[in-house]
Amino acid sequence: MTTVEQIHRQATREKIDVVCQVLQESLGQRLAAYGAEIKDPKQIGRYAKGADRRPNATTEGRLREVYKVVQLLLTAETPETVRAWMIGSNPQLNDEAPIEVLHRNQPGRAIRAAESFVTGG
Repeated sequence: MTTVEQIHRQATREKIDVVCQVLQESLGQRLAAYGAEIKDPKQIGRYAKGADRRPNATTEGRLREVYKVVQLLLTAETPETVRAWMIGSNPQLNDEAPIEVLHRNQPGRAIRAAESFVTGG
């Protein structure tokens, strides 16, 4: 099983509050919310605490996609590098920031770019 497959499996099984905790710790509420297209960044913190109802299915799916990218990057990088990678222009994404690609709901592109970054390809 590849690293991407393992992370997909983990992202599918992880409780949503844990997903949001990791996103909050790695990206911060504002960036995590933007990537998942959540209007109120504080909602990430509420989900992370389990203090609010669960996100709807669409939002939960988007949170899990952002989580996959973050987890893939965390296999080789620090949270600071992950955050910098997410907001920096990326030549593999036509010089777009990966967080923009995720915001537009194109997680496959971001995952491939993250995999390439981690493997040095």
